[in-house]
Amino acid sequence: MSQRLALRIQERMSRLTASEQKLGQEILKRQGVVETHSATELARMAGVSKATAARFFRSLGYADFEEVKAQAREERNRTQPYSYSVAASEKVVLGRAIGDHLALEISNLTRTFEEMRSDRLTAAAELIANAPRLWFCGAGAEDSLARHGQHQFSRLRPNVSLLNLSDGALSVDLAMMGPRDAVVVLTLEPLARTVRSVLSYAKTTRANVITVTDHGSLATVQRFSSVVLPCHVAGFGLAPSHTGLFSALRLLAVAFLARAGDTALQRTDIIASIQEELDDTP
Repeated sequence: MSQRLALRIQERMSRLTASEQKLGQEILKRQGVVETHSATELARMAGVSKATAARFFRSLGYADFEEVKAQAREERNRTQPYSYSVAASEKVVLGRAIGDHLALEISNLTRTFEEMRSDRLTAAAELIANAPRLWFCGAGAEDSLARHGQHQFSRLRPNVSLLNLSDGALSVDLAMMGPRDAVVVLTLEPLARTVRSVLSYAKTTRANVITVTDHGSLATVQRFSSVVLPCHVAGFGLAPSHTGLFSALRLLAVAFLARAGDTALQRTDIIASIQEELDDTP
């Protein structure tokens, strides 16, 4: 069954009519039924009308039932190798099957990008393009994401730096931050003290903050940020998943590349040429 379809049904169940809820519950109970039955057959199984079935799928955001079937086939084709290449005795990780982990990661990504507003992404790319200097900030587990972002964007534009969050070095970096600089903050709840300090100082110095975060931190970061890109980070209670943040960071780089155009591409070519020359140096 399509994980994205199941997610949409569960999220919007309370807003559906009684007959639409009957159809939604029937689909959730029967794995794979979307691929093997027509919309008319599904309606008959749930005891509702064909018109209800058509309205049900439109209420979930699909153009028609064919789009639902295509999505289910695409998910099956993408995930099917797991059921063949992994033996049953090897499929459990921390009490969860590999398939459960995959489904949760797909759910995190799907919900993140279904809810991602293109105008916010465009606004963030514009702020980065117009910034005299671009900074990346991340504490704890998010430090590696910030380092990745700094590495990725330094290949697309000049003057990209990583904020050093150690006590002595942070004040030196913040002293170099100026108006119209862009600061990409990667953070999850609870916000580290140093991240709160960066957010507050950036607002004071009129730098533009782009925050990639989880929904639990929205209320806090929105007060300090020019643009917020929220991500879903569910992780079976072990720790939050960073998959959504990592992918959102890459999407931000793609949006910036579309905005910068040839300038960014020329820079990547120059860097590649220099790297090739260095590798050839005896």
